[in-house]
Amino acid sequence: MKQPCAPFGTLLGMAPGDVPVYSSHYPSVNSSEFPDRESYRSYLDGIYMGHKWQCVEFARRWMYLNQGVIFDDVAMAYDIFELRKVRVIRDNALLSVQSFKNGNSRPPLPGCLLIWNEGGEFEDTGHVAIITEVLQDRVRIAEQNMDHQLWPAGQNWARELELSVDEQGRYWIQCTFDEGSILGWMILSEDARDAEPRVDPEPQLFNLIQGQIEADQEIDPRWIDADQPAGKAFLAMMGGPWLTQNTEDQRSYFGLSESAAREIKHATNELHAMFMHATHKVLKDDTLLARFNLPQSIWPRLRQSWNNRRNEMITGRLDFSVSERGIKVYEYNADSASCYYESAFLQGPWFDACGVSEGRCPGQKLHPDLVRAWRKSGVDTLLHIMQDDDPEEDYHAQFMKSAAEQAGIRCKLIRGMDGLDWDAEGFVVDAEGERILWVWKTWAWETALDQLRAECDEDETLAAIGDQQVKSTVPRLVDVLLRQEVMVYEPLWTLIPSNKAILPVLWQLFPDHPNLLESHYSLNQELQGRGYVTKPIAGRCGHNISIVDGNNAVLEETGGRFSEQDQIYQALCKLPVLGKFNVQLATYTVAGKYSAASVRVDTSPVITTHSDLLPLRILQDERFV
Repeated sequence: MKQPCAPFGTLLGMAPGDVPVYSSHYPSVNSSEFPDRESYRSYLDGIYMGHKWQCVEFARRWMYLNQGVIFDDVAMAYDIFELRKVRVIRDNALLSVQSFKNGNSRPPLPGCLLIWNEGGEFEDTGHVAIITEVLQDRVRIAEQNMDHQLWPAGQNWARELELSVDEQGRYWIQCTFDEGSILGWMILSEDARDAEPRVDPEPQLFNLIQGQIEADQEIDPRWIDADQPAGKAFLAMMGGPWLTQNTEDQRSYFGLSESAAREIKHATNELHAMFMHATHKVLKDDTLLARFNLPQSIWPRLRQSWNNRRNEMITGRLDFSVSERGIKVYEYNADSASCYYESAFLQGPWFDACGVSEGRCPGQKLHPDLVRAWRKSGVDTLLHIMQDDDPEEDYHAQFMKSAAEQAGIRCKLIRGMDGLDWDAEGFVVDAEGERILWVWKTWAWETALDQLRAECDEDETLAAIGDQQVKSTVPRLVDVLLRQEVMVYEPLWTLIPSNKAILPVLWQLFPDHPNLLESHYSLNQELQGRGYVTKPIAGRCGHNISIVDGNNAVLEETGGRFSEQDQIYQALCKLPVLGKFNVQLATYTVAGKYSAASVRVDTSPVITTHSDLLPLRILQDERFV
């Protein structure tokens, strides 16, 4: 009979090498011992191991103590299977690690990593364990974040899994869960015999292609669902069933190879984790935080938001240049983003209406993923969807409302600030008198901060927002979004990864990372010689961007309302040009994990809020060779 779960932090047993294994039963956490997110960060000898007490934290800690090596941080446990190197702590040398798919002729060995795929019991993250013994018909494993049970006295392993060898001499480890699957095992070795090939895709596979639906091919005009509120709002804004109002472009689409899509998914997950590391570094350092030009009065709230709501981000968007030069990220719109409806509900139906069956839609998981994220969000009363009075935000807000409602959350739309008032106890209420306690917003946090900056005394303003006195004036945006009792999505801390001042921090933490562009707070000779882009640290929508080539010639310059902001300097990496279009690829994260992709296009090299989203399709590699 299974025993009750041991409370969080209980020592469950000792793995080989005297490595402690702890219970990660989060419902039993003592909040006085773990008051904030910082207290969940596990360090050993000053080296970050991971989040207490998850499976990845244990695997990294076990390898450090037993083998003197550590692998880089990963977004999900299944991402470990894609790693090629581990780092020796003693001298920072890199050692090879080989991956063997379940069913390989190379047997698992004691001390190797065992990796589960996402899905089933490990729905979002996958799982990792250490194989401690290999017997004739089974393997023994040590792990964390599984069943939270005390190990029997004297036992240095958690579970046994069945091991079999088929007629071809292939080794199979059986997953004990009906809906789970084991990816394989990883061995620290230079011997790549029978290992998964680690050949990077050919550069040309990263070049997008442009396609065109034949002029004589009829397109069913009913492909946008006008019965959906989001579809109705989109049709009203566009004036018809198309993704661009330029008639000559209404049959254009773009293709991305399967190999590139796979690498982009991995890059998205890794970059999200990197942005989170950079956010943590900034919030620990006043000197760095000052670079972000955020009102100093909100610094404590920023840190409180990060400590309390680190894992409560619903969604964000990463913007990329993708070509034979590689996958290079420009920035992370972690605070407020757009194009969700088009990516999730329009790309696939457009191809269906055009009679295109080849390939697959890169946005089909976005809405289901958002539904799952909202189910786990903790919203327990009414969610107010707050938007500006803007046609694009109309369908964007309706789309997010549909995901939250499908998750079982009652929602109400608020357009602008009209109708808001104070109740008798000093809470902001909507036009029907219901308190605003949970909010998802289309507004960027910077919009609320602009209002705060306009006040003569920031500290006095924040104090006024927090008191319980009934106000004589109508509520402002800051009275809603910066009120302590109101839980806002995306959380306040997303101001940090969304700010361009994070880009030099990323480059400092991860220099020469293949997905990053060199970025600095001041212009150096090297960037000046190669070409660079200036960006306002809190800019949005492509405003106030300057593109300068290596001869100091300005190639493009945009206006906007962020000209007074401090700037950062990022290495020039032009968007790929297909036909007349500069093409930018975007990926969408949900709960910190890759979910979908789309492209934005423009005749200008700067993508703005007015740039079109044209359909994207994932196609077989053969189309790109």
